[in-house]
Amino acid sequence: MIQLSQVSKEYPGRGKALDGVSFRLEKGEFAFLTGHSGSGKSTTLGLIHQADTPTSGEVVACGFSSKHTSHREVWKLRRRVSYIFQDFRLLPGRTALENVTFALEVTGTPRRELSSRGNRLLAQVGLAVKSGLQVHELSGGEQQRVSIARALANDPLALLADEPTGNLDERASRGIMELFRDLNARGMTVLMATHDLELVRAYPGIRVLELTEGRLVYDSRAPAVEGA
Repeated sequence: MIQLSQVSKEYPGRGKALDGVSFRLEKGEFAFLTGHSGSGKSTTLGLIHQADTPTSGEVVACGFSSKHTSHREVWKLRRRVSYIFQDFRLLPGRTALENVTFALEVTGTPRRELSSRGNRLLAQVGLAVKSGLQVHELSGGEQQRVSIARALANDPLALLADEPTGNLDERASRGIMELFRDLNARGMTVLMATHDLELVRAYPGIRVLELTEGRLVYDSRAPAVEGA
């Protein structure tokens, strides 16, 4: 589903953001990507989403390789892999429903189906009764739910989430986590970047990938070294 093979990313004057990172996520897997600020989490997600290209190595997501996918084909990848941001990035001055239907319209949904499909997506994230509210009238957790509903508009196979609970209180964070777990239980692959170790410890069954200074230093699913 998602595979990084000896991936490095170097920025001029800034050194390596990633250094030889390799891991694989299977279809339907859930994993946390952890590490301090600047450890390479956002860079990793951006490379998977092909917002940027590796300096060396290869990233493959849902069959799309960083080595062979042209700029004109990136939209096909993004129909299969959706991205959720920490700061929501909703359209201001519009309702929750309008934010979701905008995404549906971009993906080619017929106009006559926009409202019904948008409302179904909002119901899926627990916001059926708030579809008509302007986004500024929603709490932070509710705004993040709208952004998740929007990310689901293209029926993705995988979901990348970059610090999705970073601006939320503990209660809202747990609600977002339970929503991700529900989506994962339905078969969606989820890779969630977070520096919140308390949140990670609250879900011991979820795989943990830890980055330090651009290197993958821990994988909870890695086989134990014999004799260690």
